[in-house]
Amino acid sequence: MPRIGLDLTTLLQTAAELADEQGIDEVTLASLAKKLNIRTPSLYNHIDGLPGLRHKLTVYGLEQLYDKLTLAAVGRSGDEAVRAFAEAYLAFARSRPGLYELTLRAPGPEAEEVGRIGGRIIDLIVRILAHYELSDDAALHAVRGLRSILHGFASLEQKGGFGLPLDLDVTFRLLLDAFIAGLSTIRDRSPGLSGERAEP
Repeated sequence: MPRIGLDLTTLLQTAAELADEQGIDEVTLASLAKKLNIRTPSLYNHIDGLPGLRHKLTVYGLEQLYDKLTLAAVGRSGDEAVRAFAEAYLAFARSRPGLYELTLRAPGPEAEEVGRIGGRIIDLIVRILAHYELSDDAALHAVRGLRSILHGFASLEQKGGFGLPLDLDVTFRLLLDAFIAGLSTIRDRSPGLSGERAEP
């Protein structure tokens, strides 16, 4: 029987499940309609074709990630906040692999909402790192470093890039320890830049 009372939230939740189960490239209007047990044209009541679905799903994924990261960091500061943030990030990538991959794809120039939510995640990292009293430029270097560690580790793990029989969680904790220890080096050695502020 057709799906009764379908709304955009249900549609996005189902599309996200499909992405996690089969990969984002397998999320098409036809596959989504089949999973929802509806006719494909019915999707156009909620989305503007496949590009519209991808855009809304990216926004949905970023919102989900931001909520998880915020919840992990709230009430914490310093090293504890950095570790909680990082562990929540990796947990999201592990539990929502398709959705996580989609949040990393570069948005089109019209996707202001994607940039806005992405900016909130950056701002959250900056607030967490404020504990370490970094200069503006040093803080951006640190944000880039943390993002590189988190995305690099999550991506390599998803692609099966860690083949040795070593505990990945131990490796991840050691990386975080090294990053935290290195914040003092970033603070003390960061050269003054020209004042330009690009996206970290």
